[in-house]
Amino acid sequence: MFSMEKGILVAKVVTKVIPLIRIPIRKRKIGGRYMKVLSLIQPWASLIALGEKKIETRSWKTDYRGPLLIHAGKKIDDDICRQYPFTDILAEYDLLFKDQMPTGVIIAKCNLVDCLKIENPVYKDGLFRPKLENGQLVDLHNEYLFGDYTPGRYAWLLENAEQLDNPIPAKGKLRLWEYQIE
Repeated sequence: MFSMEKGILVAKVVTKVIPLIRIPIRKRKIGGRYMKVLSLIQPWASLIALGEKKIETRSWKTDYRGPLLIHAGKKIDDDICRQYPFTDILAEYDLLFKDQMPTGVIIAKCNLVDCLKIENPVYKDGLFRPKLENGQLVDLHNEYLFGDYTPGRYAWLLENAEQLDNPIPAKGKLRLWEYQIE
């Protein structure tokens, strides 16, 4: 005989209970009560929130597509914030100093529309340009400078980034994680 006890499927044999598998009690609904979140260090989180960065490069792929929240972690890469073109873009939005950048909060939402493997660059118009597995060539201006297009990595294509009017305090996590919408 099988039954559920505290979220665990158990088999009852005479008077002995043997746990078989753990079944989560809460159902997770993406886009409903829970949303997927990606944590990034600054300034990359803000660049996505501002719509300046539309491709996030990662060493790992995801099969997830859909709404995505952007979390600004507590860490700020001071060195990168002092380099071109980061300084110019951040200055346009009055984010030149550490205390002006949000940290430890969810700051934006966007849509993750695809995740493509980065292939070997191709030579076009006198330049080597990063190529994605769908044949798309990456713009060599800011987008290229804002990511790591080493072949074998993955390009997460983001659209419709919107800053949140009221950032949501949250503790970041590695990889994709879920935030409960109240």
